[in-house]
Amino acid sequence: MSITSLSGMMSNYSRLSDRGSSTDDEKDVHLHLHPDIEAGDKPNLDKKSGSWIDGRTVSDAIIGLSDGMTVPFALTAGLSALGDTKVVVFGGMAELIAGAISMGLGGYLGAKSEEESYKATLKETQTQTMTDPGLVTSTISEVFEPYELPSELVAQLTHHLSNSPMLPSFLMNFQHTLPEPSESRAVICALTIALGYFLGGFVPLLPYFFVGPHDAFLALRWSIATMAVALFIFGYGKTCFVSGWRGRRNIRKGMVGGFQMILVGGLAAGSAMGLVKGFQMLADGGGSDHGHQ
Repeated sequence: MSITSLSGMMSNYSRLSDRGSSTDDEKDVHLHLHPDIEAGDKPNLDKKSGSWIDGRTVSDAIIGLSDGMTVPFALTAGLSALGDTKVVVFGGMAELIAGAISMGLGGYLGAKSEEESYKATLKETQTQTMTDPGLVTSTISEVFEPYELPSELVAQLTHHLSNSPMLPSFLMNFQHTLPEPSESRAVICALTIALGYFLGGFVPLLPYFFVGPHDAFLALRWSIATMAVALFIFGYGKTCFVSGWRGRRNIRKGMVGGFQMILVGGLAAGSAMGLVKGFQMLADGGGSDHGHQ
């Protein structure tokens, strides 16, 4: 393995403050490593690579939908024990709005902390490269150690990287394995989680808009049926998004994931209903005792 080949491997990692750009040399190395790809096929490659969805955005959406499909559902199911549709709708909407804002702010602060942590690590790495070259040299060697490369090649790579202006980028990618967060990461994270939470929680609340003021139990039955379907679809899609959509094994995993989501949502809703019923019984019992006195 030569330095050129390793450079091609490392070109898959983004440079600092240069995300998404690629030089002509990197493209030549990529074509050299994949000779079966014609030069005319490069636009197709760029189009394919641009179609990938950011995994962290998908993760944020899953977090928001997962919480939104369980917590508000449990609340609306619990409030249905009171038998008043308006109480369920007002309480559910209040929880949805407050929960979405809270989840969004939590995602924003988490993303900002991630960004600050990255900048602090980058600053420490840049300082280390200037003040402690001996430690940097040993760090570079440790990065290549698991690949069992020839010692001569490791020495050449270490010497080349030690004098390269891209050394901080190399250490951030390969030593700390920290991707550079985009400037809009915090805002996108907050909006994705908040919107996912609101949409997920609005599903079980829909039937209550189409029934009478004292038909909360009827709406609850429709809400349970709607949420059972929604939870199964969400669990199935979330599982298959990771494992794959085709094949019996992936379909079986999706089915298991769907039923697991139904189980979690059912337990949350049942627990909430039981607590509300218990508090209602305690209140009624306390009122009766007070009346006897």
